[in-house]
Amino acid sequence: MGAKQMRALILPIKIQLMLILGGICWLLSSLAFGHTGDGPHNAFTHGFVHPLSGLDHVLAMVAVGLWAAQRHDRMIWLIPLSFVAIMGLGGLLGMIVMPVNVAEHGIVLSLLILGLLLANMMQLPVSISIMLIGLFALSHGYAHGSEMPPGMAFWSYAMGFMLATLGLHLCGIASGLLFKKLAYTNWLRLSGLMIACYGGFLWLQ
Repeated sequence: MGAKQMRALILPIKIQLMLILGGICWLLSSLAFGHTGDGPHNAFTHGFVHPLSGLDHVLAMVAVGLWAAQRHDRMIWLIPLSFVAIMGLGGLLGMIVMPVNVAEHGIVLSLLILGLLLANMMQLPVSISIMLIGLFALSHGYAHGSEMPPGMAFWSYAMGFMLATLGLHLCGIASGLLFKKLAYTNWLRLSGLMIACYGGFLWLQ
C-alpha cells in the first residue's frame, strides 16, 4: 500500500475516533447537568460530577484507559470494567468507615505508577495488573464514598460516579487506540510522564 493510500486511511480513522471522543464528552456533560433538584437524580448528579471535579481522579481514570488500550487481548476491557466494579465496593467502604489518609496515598500512587507504566510502555502479568487496578480502584472509590453528602441515596450516588469513571476510561481507551493505530508512541510516553509528574507533585504536598 502506497503512502497516499495510507494517508487516505488515516484521516477517516482520526475522524472516527474524534467523533467517539466528542460523543463521550457530550454524553458525560448531558448526564451530569441534565438532572436537578432533590431525590435520586440529585444523588446521581453529585456522584457523577465528583470524579470530574478533581484533576487527580480525571488523570487516573484516563490513565487506566490509556494503559488498557495498549493490551492486545481481553484485558483491554477487563481492566476498566474491573476498576469500575471494585471502585463501587470502595465507595461502600468509604461511606460506612471513617475517612483515612491511606486512600489519598493510594490515589497519588495510582498516578505515579500508571504514569510510569505508560511512560515506559510497560505491560504487567494479568494477575499483577488486576491486583494493582483493584488497589487503585478501592482508593478512588473510598474517596468518593467518604465525601458523599449526608442524606443521599448511596446507590444513586454510586451509579453516578461509576458511570462517570467508565466514561473517562473510554476516553482513555479511545485516545490510546488512536496513539497505537498511528504509531504515536511518543505521545503516549509524554502523557504518562505528565501524569507521573503530577502524581509526584501531589506526593510532595
